[in-house]
Formats: sequence, C-alpha cells, structure tokens
Amino acid sequence: MNSIKKFKNLDFLPIKQENLCIANKIPLFMEYIAAGFPSPAQDFIEKRIDLNQLLIKHPAATYLLRVSGESMNEGYIQDGDLVVVDSAKKPKHGDIVIANVSGEFTIKKLCLIPQLMLKPMNQNFHPIIINNPDDLNIFGVVTFIIHQA
Repeated sequence: MNSIKKFKNLDFLPIKQENLCIANKIPLFMEYIAAGFPSPAQDFIEKRIDLNQLLIKHPAATYLLRVSGESMNEGYIQDGDLVVVDSAKKPKHGDIVIANVSGEFTIKKLCLIPQLMLKPMNQNFHPIIINNPDDLNIFGVVTFIIHQA
C-alpha cells in the first residue's frame, strides 16, 4: 500500500515503477477537435498513446502532488489539481517548481532575475524573496497540470 507523505498544503503521491500505468494505451484520434466552429468527426483512430510515455520522462524521479490553495490560480493551477513533478529536470528562470523554504513546502514560479524569489501567480499573494540561496531547496519542476473537469 502506498503511503502518502503529507506536508503543509501538499500531498505527495508516490509513483512506484511497478505501478506506473496511469492508463492502458488509449485512442488518439487523428482529427483535431474544433474549439471554434464544429467540425465533422472522423471515424478512425490514428494510433494509441501511452500516457506514461507522454507525461513521465524520468519515472524514478517523477511524482504527483495534489495542490491546495489559490496562490497559483493565474498560472492555471487550481485548488485540487494534480501536478506532475520531475525532480530530475534542472530548474530554470520561469519554471513552476516545488520548493521548500525554511521547512515549508510550496508551489511557485521560480524567478532568478532581478532577484531570487518564488513568485505566486495570483495578485492577492506576495512573492517569497530568497535572501540566502541556502534557505531554498527545490524538489522538482512541474511538467504537467491535471485539471478535473
């Protein structure tokens, strides 16, 4: 049974190699879906895709988190969303990251310029200014966001 590590506002959902199947291969239709005017649907499947191959580049270094809170709403990350986090990916300016600052975990946009900070994507929240880089530990880069409809 998988244990869930709880941190303030974050639930780590571990991915084990033997349980990597998010779903069996599912159909990918060749035709694009119109977001404007309706288009006739095609009756054939182009191929089947494996969501694991699509979403997970480094299985041993990837995990899922359920987000709690509203500080990233303007970045299209909502309360209750799942994020796919790759801890093997090197974080860079502008990435959405999972970070620990002074023992508190958070999801924020990493800003290196003009100064080191973790920036919320909601104007109602203030950035976390990092004066000492040793106080910041980045645990991974968010690679995908999974919204529930």
